[in-house]
Amino acid sequence: MTSGERPAAIPAAIRDCVRVLWDYHDLRHELRPTDVGIGLGSHDLAVATCAADLYRRGLYPHIVFTGANAPTTLAVFPRGEAVHYREHALTLGVPDAAILIEPLARNTGENITLARDLLHNQGHTVRSATLISRPYQQRRAYATCRKLWPEVTVQCASLPLTLDAYVTTIGDVGRVVSMLVGDTQRIWVYADRDFAIPQTIPPEVHAAYQALVEAGYTSRLVA
Repeated sequence: MTSGERPAAIPAAIRDCVRVLWDYHDLRHELRPTDVGIGLGSHDLAVATCAADLYRRGLYPHIVFTGANAPTTLAVFPRGEAVHYREHALTLGVPDAAILIEPLARNTGENITLARDLLHNQGHTVRSATLISRPYQQRRAYATCRKLWPEVTVQCASLPLTLDAYVTTIGDVGRVVSMLVGDTQRIWVYADRDFAIPQTIPPEVHAAYQALVEAGYTSRLVA
């Protein structure tokens, strides 16, 4: 590998641990029609692709795209995550009238609360919602929504990709693994901070997390 080149595949030494975390965060919800789809802003345009696909399949009549910018998205989405998601969904055939954008949220909690408030202010009655996110964000998004919007029945969805296919689309193994490790830590840290409901963490998940931390995948950990 040349200097600065990113690895194209998950190293064999960590592959089993990465798989454990990947499977843990995929909730595998059986999707049913809901009142709204909420696309959570991130660096991953596949969130908007998935939201548009589910809209075309009739899972919900409206989409809210929510997200401002994080340091990791400013360069790729200079007008903001929600704005770029909307533009992408329009190219995929979602009508403009079906899309709302919430351009201020800076984290998952604000994604939920600001989307909730926007829908209320626009006169939408929401009893059920589909959260569309990166695959490894599903569990944290679900726990956050259950905490901050408990009266709504929530299900989670992501573009159906294998672990290897997802790594290929992102093009940076280290980034994907570090994000997986960071989201795993947030499951218990955010529950302790009352940002989300507690989730069961099986021993094998904690062991895989610890092994990846010891291997140096720590850039997305919270203090």
